[in-house]
Amino acid sequence: MATISAYFVSSSNSSDPQNNEIGEVCIPNISPIERKKRVRFAIRQLVTTLVVLGVLIWLDVNPLWRLLLFFMFSAATTSYIQALDKT
Repeated sequence: MATISAYFVSSSNSSDPQNNEIGEVCIPNISPIERKKRVRFAIRQLVTTLVVLGVLIWLDVNPLWRLLLFFMFSAATTSYIQALDKT
């Protein structure tokens, strides 16, 4: 069986401490106002979904209808994550 070795050579000068980057820089591409809007939407969507879920349970509807609530939950979750990640 053959052994393959790989060597990686850095093109930057490692002796200069200012050229070494430690982490990624993330610049938010939505404003704080837009983040607040997304959080408010997420909260409203979550409350609406929970109310609809409660009504479906109270009316004793077939549990398969609850699967449609996945889209409402996912919209709330996506909006909230976007606001937290500032994307």
